[in-house]
Amino acid sequence: MNLQNHQFLLDLVKAKMPFGKYKNVFLVDIPEAYFVWFKNKGFPPGKLGQQMESMYEIKLNGLEEIIRNIK
Repeated sequence: MNLQNHQFLLDLVKAKMPFGKYKNVFLVDIPEAYFVWFKNKGFPPGKLGQQMESMYEIKLNGLEEIIRNIK
């Protein structure tokens, strides 16, 4: 894993939702259905969108325990 990916993963572990129903909740603690809804509607632009899309893939593949262990 290169340094950029490592930093992205560390930032993802600490990322919280900045708005909406799950405001101030860690992304890993948000239900998968929320990310599925965004997958269909479109993730927001920028870093948050990248983090949400990554969390969608992590949850879809049953890998969220890895994030929880890092956290």
